[in-house]
Amino acid sequence: MKTFVREALLLLLLANLALTRNPKALITGPHLLEPQFIFEVYLDDLHVERFNSRAETPRLEHCAPWVDQQDPEYWEKRTQDILNTVDTYKDIMKKMLYVYNENEGGYHTLKILMACDVLPGGYYGDGQFKFFLEPSDVLMLTVNRSTWLTVGKAAANLSHEWNESDFVKEVKKLLVCKCVQFLVPMLQHGKEILLRTDIPKIHVTHEVRDDGKITLRCWAMKFYHTIINVTWQRDGSNQTMDMDVIETRPAGDGTFQKWAAVVVPSGEEQRYTCHVYHEGLPEPITVRWEPPQPSVLIMPIVTGLVLGAVLVGAVVTFLIWKRRTKG
Repeated sequence: MKTFVREALLLLLLANLALTRNPKALITGPHLLEPQFIFEVYLDDLHVERFNSRAETPRLEHCAPWVDQQDPEYWEKRTQDILNTVDTYKDIMKKMLYVYNENEGGYHTLKILMACDVLPGGYYGDGQFKFFLEPSDVLMLTVNRSTWLTVGKAAANLSHEWNESDFVKEVKKLLVCKCVQFLVPMLQHGKEILLRTDIPKIHVTHEVRDDGKITLRCWAMKFYHTIINVTWQRDGSNQTMDMDVIETRPAGDGTFQKWAAVVVPSGEEQRYTCHVYHEGLPEPITVRWEPPQPSVLIMPIVTGLVLGAVLVGAVVTFLIWKRRTKG
């Protein structure tokens, strides 16, 4: 197999049983005749597949930024596989609610997260398997040690049951084999998009606070991959302790965005510089806030030039007429 993966890639499957993000989720509530099941697949931070049991036609759908290259049979089989797991998650939720003597008529959300890291060459690197019964219980498998970490009484009871049934082996097989097998074709289909490099577009904004100080915010936009470093310096010294930074976020168009902000005294803005490093850049970009240039009143100047030309023309015409009259 051709090796084109430069670093570990994460395949994230979420489910919610209200059930969500594979994430998966199962969601129940008094207004729902049947629990809602939401299933989503992410490749790194790209949303590539989705399923919603309350859709008009519940089926797994392609939503990756590349063209769907799977056969129709793929979507039919995957949809059926998802539907076959819903009853399993319903039973798990019932067992966990029973521990707390809660009925199924309230609002409950069971979230299931499964993820695997694939290394260069298509080899399994690491995996995650977590259950969350909101708001209190967490059940997490440490794959390397084959042990369960639990928070909450219901999660502890469920881990004992799964230990007795040797469920850990099934989960490890799912992560080590199935997850990687599922991921590799995605890498082939989307490699042109996944391996591209979009250089960030940088700009700095200036905002006056109520206390008279200034917030300088350095924006990095439209970049891919997600690894980026945005920092502020004051007179060449890092200001990492005083920065407000957001995590890298999807921009909704297949690229990402991030910003870092510092609060500075009014009049000292030029002492601060923003430094951005991204793998697509040969060296870090350094920018600072540039105060707006005073606008030049173009129309009065143009009007003055036109009037001046008209006046000169009138004077010349008058002199020519006068000379001819004398002649």
